[in-house]
Amino acid sequence: MRIMVAGATGAIGRPLLPMLAGAGHAVFGMTRSPEKADAIRAAGGIPIVADALDGAAVLSAMRQVQPEVVVHQLTAIPPRLDIRKFDREFALTNRLRQEGTDHLVAAARTVGASRLVAQSFAGWPYAREGGPVKSEDDPLDPDPPPALRSTLAAIRHLEATVTGAAALDGIVLRYGAFYGPGTSIGVGGSLVEEVRRRRLPIVGHGSGIWSFIHVEDAARATLAAIERGRPGIYNVVDDEPAPVAEWLPALAAAVGAKPPLRIPAWLGRLAIGRHGLVVMTEARGASNAKAKRGLAWDPRWPSWRSGFERGLGMRPGG
Repeated sequence: MRIMVAGATGAIGRPLLPMLAGAGHAVFGMTRSPEKADAIRAAGGIPIVADALDGAAVLSAMRQVQPEVVVHQLTAIPPRLDIRKFDREFALTNRLRQEGTDHLVAAARTVGASRLVAQSFAGWPYAREGGPVKSEDDPLDPDPPPALRSTLAAIRHLEATVTGAAALDGIVLRYGAFYGPGTSIGVGGSLVEEVRRRRLPIVGHGSGIWSFIHVEDAARATLAAIERGRPGIYNVVDDEPAPVAEWLPALAAAVGAKPPLRIPAWLGRLAIGRHGLVVMTEARGASNAKAKRGLAWDPRWPSWRSGFERGLGMRPGG
């Protein structure tokens, strides 16, 4: 198939391009930075330079490529995220999830593409009620803290636009928190460095539930969605959602750091805001049952436990 990957040099794009090329697909990597063209070629793709926020440029690129499948992996999350300034840090990503999604969907329909696979998130967006682990049928948070509202609105827009696009098989992949090569939870990654410096404490009881996914497993799930997924939304996470109080000390041990500090919830709120407190103490995890069944996919790193110990700087099976 002819496949265009928008955001081809991001966390998923980097491992996905060689997987697609290795499976025999004609792969085109869209980037707004001409400097990244060589990286796309090295990964087995043909670079296409276009700004996703320029609708005319996106349509021109689509007409040039004539893809059968479009993959939306557009984000602009800073490598060192300041959670205290969440709105500012996610402002450009939110535009890409709204305007960028609209441009990709419109152009894909114009050139007759049959499928669009898009990146979403399975972490804190779920409603903070009921059980600790959520499925795709569970509601998203109806009343997030103010600092998270713009980002959740952008996620809702992306998901509704992709799954509701006429004449396209729209697939949304709600990835868990990435770890592994090239991510913040990888060798030299920003979150790992924060853990080493003991700047990432357990807040309150550390009861927020996180779901993780090795970046290579996320790319494999994306390949499965491209080749055989049915339209809809899928949580792409590992088998073991876990509270912060459990996974954070394990990550510290895996990278040779001292155990994380513990601070009371009131102090955490002062340090990282109400939204940060929610992520650390109230977030819900996600179930991967639908993705396993519907995509015929299983993570090679089924648990962050072994992933943190052996997979932060290498690929599954490495």
